[in-house]
Amino acid sequence: MASRPPAGPLERGLEAFARREWGEAYTQLTLADEAAPLSPPDLERLAMAAHLTGQDAHGLDLLARAHQAFLHAGDIARAARCAFWMAFALASSGDRARGSGWAARGQRLIEGFGDSVEQGYLLLPVALGQVAAGDLDGAEASFAEAARVGERFHDPDLTTLARQGRGRVLIRRGEAARGVALLDEAMVAVTAGELSPIIAGTVYCSVISACFERFDLRRAHEWTEALDHWCAGQGGLVPYRGQCLVYRAEVMAFRGGWRDALAAAEQASRRCESSANRSLAGAAFYQLGQLHRLRGAFDEAEAAYRRASDAGRSPQPGLALLRLAQGRTDAACAAISRVAEEASEPRTRATALAASVEVFLEAGDLDRARAASDLLAELATRLDAQVPAAMAAHAGGAVRLAEGDPAAALAALRGAVRLWRDLEAPYEAARSTVLVGLACRALGDTDTGDLELDAARRAFEALDARPDLARLDRRVGAPGGAPDLTGRELQVLELVASGRTNRGIARELGISEKTVARHLSNIFVKLDLTSRAAATAYAFQHQLVPIDPGGPLHKTTHRPPRRAG
Repeated sequence: MASRPPAGPLERGLEAFARREWGEAYTQLTLADEAAPLSPPDLERLAMAAHLTGQDAHGLDLLARAHQAFLHAGDIARAARCAFWMAFALASSGDRARGSGWAARGQRLIEGFGDSVEQGYLLLPVALGQVAAGDLDGAEASFAEAARVGERFHDPDLTTLARQGRGRVLIRRGEAARGVALLDEAMVAVTAGELSPIIAGTVYCSVISACFERFDLRRAHEWTEALDHWCAGQGGLVPYRGQCLVYRAEVMAFRGGWRDALAAAEQASRRCESSANRSLAGAAFYQLGQLHRLRGAFDEAEAAYRRASDAGRSPQPGLALLRLAQGRTDAACAAISRVAEEASEPRTRATALAASVEVFLEAGDLDRARAASDLLAELATRLDAQVPAAMAAHAGGAVRLAEGDPAAALAALRGAVRLWRDLEAPYEAARSTVLVGLACRALGDTDTGDLELDAARRAFEALDARPDLARLDRRVGAPGGAPDLTGRELQVLELVASGRTNRGIARELGISEKTVARHLSNIFVKLDLTSRAAATAYAFQHQLVPIDPGGPLHKTTHRPPRRAG
């Protein structure tokens, strides 16, 4: 009996394709294509393997070849389907002009076909274009019609793509409940294994993106883990691309995995930049800037924010917070004032308002900090999600603490800590815990305050959050150091040390006497003092103000406190 001849590249490639070993399928089918041009269906398979292994440019070339091959063979429906895949891939990567051209070509091919499933597929790039143009009503209608076509032809890929697209549109239109229900229905098809790999991966990433739009980071984390699990059994799969890769980095950072998040953000920046997708490259570089800033790598953060700006993504509010960390409070105030006014999209506005509170408090502008905190609280109420609620509770507690009401601050801040811990956000929880400790100290409960501050310190150390550790050392006092005073508090302290009254200080700084009293209360709490005389003595003893008070504002405006000894 003659032995079976060894399998060639085509047979090995098709077998690997059936096993979902995409790397092997891509390699073997490419070898087969080099030996002899593949048939149109096998070209489609090779194009899919190329896409799934991250060879996007080659995949588009292969789809274009398959399109021409189907046309030559007279299979107009399959040629139109290839045109859809070209249009969808190009539109999803930001190349909407070429995508629109391929969609128009596919539509022209099927004009005489009557009712066909390809008509439904070619509605999807149309809907994406309507979303980009801001026509949400038109986009919903296009997605809904595509879903009806998919149902009529029993095509789960088309039906699911259309449903998730319509769900995204409804969420943006403010109909979150209906939108989320459609996304959940789409994910049923994904998790049941009803979809082709490309569509399953697309829907995973789209749903994760929708979770971010709604501040639903818990669900985003759950679907990211599910996507990891789905990818694990498919050899050579490159599951994350574009915005999905950026979001994955953000999920990791939120959950405290800063090292892994940094690697994911760097991968995202390389992939998005190489694909010439400027908007996604900007988002990736911005996330890199955020991670570098939090870890204290300020030069790297500056460079990343600049590259984000070059790619068309605003570097704010991250750049304003970087300026604050660098001690450039005036620059931070100028930037954040503009950003908070311009932000309109809910997630962008919430982060801008939270940053505004932080910047204005450091600058000693309690009125503007309070205004930003109130706006954030209103927004959190409308959004009805845990993340903005935690942001608002932290901001409100920070403002109340600065205003000299530690009891009210403590209630808000403990609520913030609970929310952050429930969300498994260790960095944000630690930041709120610092303020809980300071509020406890201000209420005379030094033991509890010290325990809270120690817990925050351990969390910052575990994260390697060097700027926060340094700030904590300054704020509560480290061995050989002095507590942290804001630039405005230093001004008030120096004027107190020069013998000015509250009225005189208010006139000198152009603020109200009530605000002066608040600053003085904060100084007493931070320095653990009870009188103006004690504050004056402490200031000179620890060299927080010059010995000669002849020109106080000129010498200490925004100057960081000097360490004793």
